[in-house]
Amino acid sequence: MSNYTVRKYSENDKSSWESFLGTAKNGSFLFHRDFMEYHADRFQDYSLVVLKNNKVVGLLPANRLDQSVHSHTGLSYGGLILNNKTKLNEVTEIFKSILQFLNKEGIEILSLKLLPRIYATMPSDEMDYLLFITEANLTRTDVLSVIDNQNPLKIAANRVEGVKKAQKNELTILEGIDFVPFWEEILLPNLHFRHGSKPVHTIEEITRLNKSFPENIRQFNVFNGNKIVGGATIFETETVAHVQYISADKDKQQLGTLDFLFEFLIKQRYKEKRYFDFGTSNENQGRNINEGLLYWKECFGARSIIQQFYEVKTANYKKLDSIFI
Repeated sequence: MSNYTVRKYSENDKSSWESFLGTAKNGSFLFHRDFMEYHADRFQDYSLVVLKNNKVVGLLPANRLDQSVHSHTGLSYGGLILNNKTKLNEVTEIFKSILQFLNKEGIEILSLKLLPRIYATMPSDEMDYLLFITEANLTRTDVLSVIDNQNPLKIAANRVEGVKKAQKNELTILEGIDFVPFWEEILLPNLHFRHGSKPVHTIEEITRLNKSFPENIRQFNVFNGNKIVGGATIFETETVAHVQYISADKDKQQLGTLDFLFEFLIKQRYKEKRYFDFGTSNENQGRNINEGLLYWKECFGARSIIQQFYEVKTANYKKLDSIFI
């Protein structure tokens, strides 16, 4: 069998990394180096490149924390990126080579934040099986609220009432790339007041990312006259329109702000996208769910899929030796 080799990513690999990502069945613009490296100062990058006969056959976006490596904690999802022609026996060798490499480097644990399957362009569950074989520990499960636009459900009457309120109030929606009004007047004040927190991205970071990925990151703002009253930031991949941020001012119920916005996004702007992903409603590392938020999403016809997190001991690479009989 041909040898598989693994090396840590370096700047010299950028061209081959980007080229391979373009052929991947489970790729995303989040895995491009220009996206991953916007917050390079916050993480010790430990991304891996897997080669067979000097040809790239797999990528692992990752960072290191102490004696463990994580499929990048700065990204919403991750895992092993594979070519659309890669078969299970090859994935087994690729994963084995990664675990063996990490083990030799003194890394005891590999933590994987798996890609929700709606983001893959074709079946891509090889890692789910291999994590079972390597006796990985399931450490977290989040619930994503997703609309399948090939099997849509009717929007609930109470959400339709919100849309009617917005129409009566003559609200308008503007799509664009101006993130400042939403960040400064809506998102930042709301997060600070309700949670004492900040968005993952600063206004400078989201603006920079939009310039690098203008087709993937879009801003939708809702106005009452000339006043911004709410909005949403959408991260768009080939198969999914994902809601990265949602927020509105204190009058959202009276105005119907968010019902109006999301009825437009689901029924018009992204009606041709296979999936519309509201994201999670989880708290406490997946162990609790914000019931009110979940209810609101499900009223639009969203239903649940899961995203799972695993830890695997790198020494367990030997368990991959005897799968095939």
